[in-house]
Amino acid sequence: MVSRTNKFRGRSRYHGRGKKAGRGAGMRGGRGNAGINKHRLMTRIKYMPGHWGMHGFNRHPTLRKVNVSINLHQVCQMAEGDSIDLGELGYDKLLGSGRIEKALKITVASASSLAIEKVESAGGSVILDDDEDEWEEE
Repeated sequence: MVSRTNKFRGRSRYHGRGKKAGRGAGMRGGRGNAGINKHRLMTRIKYMPGHWGMHGFNRHPTLRKVNVSINLHQVCQMAEGDSIDLGELGYDKLLGSGRIEKALKITVASASSLAIEKVESAGGSVILDDDEDEWEEE
């Protein structure tokens, strides 16, 4: 039995598909998301809600304040002596998750109220070293 390709070879110009159907993606209306606002509009409405338009917002990078935070249980594991400066280690904020058994003197830019309470109940202290105050004094 002769294959379909061999059947049309040499005798037919369009191989039984008509003029445009055999060219590229003509029969299916384009490739990918082509025609999504024209002949494939209902497909977009049904299966791709929210495809176009703006969603949410981005604040300007200068307005963003991202804290690099650390929890108390991590600080207890890192501390070798009786004091630790988290600013030198690259941390901005101390959070209160975890337990603290030993008295530590912790220096950090900001801390949550729970973290301060836990450190002071263990006999330690939290020294808040605000960088913003230094900028205002200059």
